[in-house]
Amino acid sequence: MPLSRPDTPATTPASAGRRVILLGATGSIGRSTLDVLRHAAATGRGRLELVGAAAGRDAAGLAAIAAEFGTRDLALATAPSADLPEISGVRWSIGPDAATELLDRVARPGDLVVSAIVGVAGLRPTLAAIAHGCDIALANKETLVAGGDLVMPALAQSGRRMLPVDSEHAAIAQCLAAVSDPAAVAEIVLTASGGPFRTWSRSRMAEATLEEALAHPTWSMGAKVTIDSASLMNKALELVEAHHLFGLPAERLSVLVHRQSIVHGLVRLHDGSVLAQLAAPDMRTPIQQALIGDASCPGAGTPLDLASMATLDFEPVDESRFLAPSLARRVIEAGGTAGAILNAANEIAVEAFLERRLPFLAVVDTAAEVLASMQPRPIERLEDVLEADREAREQARNLLSRARREAIG
Repeated sequence: MPLSRPDTPATTPASAGRRVILLGATGSIGRSTLDVLRHAAATGRGRLELVGAAAGRDAAGLAAIAAEFGTRDLALATAPSADLPEISGVRWSIGPDAATELLDRVARPGDLVVSAIVGVAGLRPTLAAIAHGCDIALANKETLVAGGDLVMPALAQSGRRMLPVDSEHAAIAQCLAAVSDPAAVAEIVLTASGGPFRTWSRSRMAEATLEEALAHPTWSMGAKVTIDSASLMNKALELVEAHHLFGLPAERLSVLVHRQSIVHGLVRLHDGSVLAQLAAPDMRTPIQQALIGDASCPGAGTPLDLASMATLDFEPVDESRFLAPSLARRVIEAGGTAGAILNAANEIAVEAFLERRLPFLAVVDTAAEVLASMQPRPIERLEDVLEADREAREQARNLLSRARREAIG
């Protein structure tokens, strides 16, 4: 499989007068994106205009965004319990398809859509944005994990660009921009902080509390992503994402644990040399790369102080303790709906852990069992992904219900 290289910050021109639509505006990525928009306005670089914003249920948060940025088109996936804030000239879309309706109403060819809706819910809006001729700044790894076989061909057919916002994939894209011959690339290496349980034994992790799992040592993220980081499921999902973004097979993708979260990605070349991207653990840096694409612009994120770094440590993932990365290889090799199955089962298991209905180690175990029990199918249309997602969720819920009955009885 040949290496593919999505557009990178080094090759993307500064966006003069760029219209931006932010999906997932009130989450952690959304808030960091708003910081970058403020920074662009303050520095006079990029001239970015926020023309649409979507969120899950935070109507007040969207209203505040509209008031600050002059955004006149908003979307809310869940109807609020109280009346919507009244803002003159603002149009609302409400309901599970609100983000797609927002795009249908607002999106123009050449707009930049920041896809930061958590979970497989981000897939349909991302496909809609591509259909409207928009570039995609992708912060939703589940979109490619579940639907990469749809998204990447649609993107290629549209002629538009995908700019990775995950810090690891943005780092790889920057490294690849320095490689003149794609055939020189031997391997792509993603880094993982190791999460709060990096040094814990399996027996100790079996007793981990929700509070311990949410105490990430370097990143501030939403609850679901933080739990995925603790289990290293986020690295499994990112490996599948890298497979779709860069076109490499599983055997040429790997993970190293790097607890400082300074080196975000490495590209190993056939001549034995390694290219690496270093930055402070601050999501505003890759977001700025995607939105502005001008490395000469002062950074919105925290600058990296090289003199303050005493050491940079790397170690292989101990797959006897962290099982998730091995599931990524299984997904990549199986193809089709395997990614949708893994992602859906993991979402259900993480939800149960967040509600204190499931022990920590059972999160990945549940996802692995569902993946092993379902036969992946080819993906030809969106409904194939959504049906696999529904079936996997049902399987995961059945597993959890059976486990609860056995525990009680």
